Parts: sequence; structure tokens; C-alpha cells
Amino acid sequence: MSIETTRLDIWLWAARFYRTRSLAKQAVETGKVEIDGQRAKASRSVRVGDALRIVRGQETFEVEVAAIGEKRGTAAVARMLYVESEASRASRENRLAELRAARAGYQAPEGKPDKRARRLIRALGDIDAS
Repeated sequence: MSIETTRLDIWLWAARFYRTRSLAKQAVETGKVEIDGQRAKASRSVRVGDALRIVRGQETFEVEVAAIGEKRGTAAVARMLYVESEASRASRENRLAELRAARAGYQAPEGKPDKRARRLIRALGDIDAS
């Protein structure tokens, strides 16, 4: 007997988009998950072939349901439940590269600031104070 449909929140949890089913349900209720371009409820049935748009933090996934799963398995098994579009994958990778490049410019100080640096920090921090 094969399963033909399952609840949206269960599928999102089984496909490892969210860590818990309650987080998946909350994401659906706040409009972060769309099925075929429309907002859905957590209890909506998901079928093979449905197009999903999932926003998770700064990442946006556009996937097509390839299989139905109700049990959470390993990451390799979860990847078999969906097929991500090439445009979605490329845009996510570009976004991650931009974020990495933005962080690469900042270098945290290696040690405690010396007396001169502390005076500069104080001067910059107390611009309004006289």
C-alpha cells in the first residue's frame, strides 16, 4: 500500500525543511510556504507533482514534490522527497556567496584593545555626550 497524499506540515518535517512539525506548521500559518502560488493551511494535502515555494530564514526554495513521506529519515532520504529547480538552487547559492563576501570584510580583533584604541572607541561611542 503506497501513500498518495499527506499533510503539508508532516511532509515539510519529513523532507527536513523544518526541525519540528510544530515549526513547519507555524511557517505554513505565517505564509512562508505556498503550494502552486497560493497560501495553504498546515492540513492541506500534498501530492506528487505539487510545486512548493518555501521561505526559511534568508533562503527561498522552489521545489516539486517527488515522493510522499510521513517518516523523518536521514538527509539523503529527505532529498529524494523533492526536486529543487535549477533557478532556485542558483539563486540560493548566489545569495549565500553574497553573504559570505559581506562577512569576509570584517576581521574581529585578536586581543583586548590597547589604551589608544579604547580612547578612540569611547570617542566614537560618545558623540552625543559632551
